[in-house]
Amino acid sequence: MRGFRLAGIESYAAESAEEARDAIDNIAARPDCGIIIITEKAAAWIRQHIDMIRMEREHPLIVEIPGPEGPLSGRKSLRELVQEAVGVSVG
Repeated sequence: MRGFRLAGIESYAAESAEEARDAIDNIAARPDCGIIIITEKAAAWIRQHIDMIRMEREHPLIVEIPGPEGPLSGRKSLRELVQEAVGVSVG
């Protein structure tokens, strides 16, 4: 979270599904929000809610990334995701 703040990106920490849902709703309602980055773990807590937002709205884009503990079982690492998106090996 600190890294995002240093880059000037607003960030929130959620300790429960309810906190995650409230944060997503508050952020998604802002007209200046184009993208929401959420950890896979937090997204798993509120999967149906995230899917509903994705189906009903064009914006914001919701991107799931691995958390500090690494990717969830069966999911790609952040390095693999970036590598696929960019098409270049990142180390």
